[in-house]
Amino acid sequence: MSTLFSSLTIRGVTLPNRVVVSPLCMYSAENGMAQPFHFAHLSTFARGKAGIVFTEATAVNPVGRITPKCLGIWSDEHAAAIKPSVDFINSMGVVAGIQLAHAGRKASTSPPFKGGKPLSSDDPDAWPVVGPSAVSVGPGFPEPHELSKSEIAQLVEDFRVAARRSVDIGFKVIELHGAHGYLMHSFLSPISNVRNDEYGGDLEGRMRFPLEVSNAVRQEVGVDIPLFFRISAIDGLEGGWSMDDSVVLAKALGDAGIDVVDCSSGGVSGAPRFRTDDEGKPLSGSSARTPGFQVPFAERIKQETDLQSMAVGVITEAQQAENILTEGRADLIALGREIMYDPFWPLHAAQELNADPEFLLWPPQYKWGVDRRDQIRKLNEA
Repeated sequence: MSTLFSSLTIRGVTLPNRVVVSPLCMYSAENGMAQPFHFAHLSTFARGKAGIVFTEATAVNPVGRITPKCLGIWSDEHAAAIKPSVDFINSMGVVAGIQLAHAGRKASTSPPFKGGKPLSSDDPDAWPVVGPSAVSVGPGFPEPHELSKSEIAQLVEDFRVAARRSVDIGFKVIELHGAHGYLMHSFLSPISNVRNDEYGGDLEGRMRFPLEVSNAVRQEVGVDIPLFFRISAIDGLEGGWSMDDSVVLAKALGDAGIDVVDCSSGGVSGAPRFRTDDEGKPLSGSSARTPGFQVPFAERIKQETDLQSMAVGVITEAQQAENILTEGRADLIALGREIMYDPFWPLHAAQELNADPEFLLWPPQYKWGVDRRDQIRKLNEA
């Protein structure tokens, strides 16, 4: 038996396998609305039989989008636009998931394939950005509006309502985006949060907003919906968020009703640094994205908390993914660029691990053809 292709039950949802499509921004929405491209994009992964197919970061309000072309779910019309994709994913026997997000001070930018830079203030598509403090991401980025307590309360409500819409249209898993320098991460990191009220200061204060969001979403969706929370396990910058902080946060997230911690890293300011010394200082060459470079973060969360963890980051090979799970370093494997390159990666991995020798995982519309293809291949090799 392959662990990668074993089922996993989290609350009221059973995943058919441990392969997860990481949220992948496509920058193809119109006014936050899903387009035919989104259906084609997401349905491909469903046919490829990943256990969970997550949407891209989906904004809970208009200013929460990363770019003007990002998805949103701040109205019933937005929910209706993405629902056909949700229905198709679930119909394939895999699980539809949504990542709810707010880009915070990293919002109002152009898509990466158009430069990924902040939009100029006179661009008609631009909007003012917000954050915990009036601290910009870096040179060339605008100074964000410092959120008031009432505005923070409204943001908690935005996440709650978005979660309700998500469940109502059939999403079975919700992930909250607290990584990569976006709004919740910017509250967590002392680099971007210099407030002196109850939403800043010490670790407890900086965790308050993400925990309020987590509690509100859990209370809204009930006990059966699995909740994931994506973290940047380290800022990788001196004086920034550390792995020790992530362990404390994970334990608090568990108390708030989170089930799985999705372990990424970096993004709060400047170039990411993925490895630090014991004092939090970046190590030389620490920006290299080597195979499985973020797995140690998932491993530590799994070992030191009662939560399950998800590993992500240059996981490309079937046996590599299998070993991460069998060695107890994580519970789930998320793929991003690799599954964009090969949307049928799960089916191919199952063949490589001999977890599906008879092509039973394949959609029946494909199974007969690939089965026959294999027979022809074996005859020609004989």
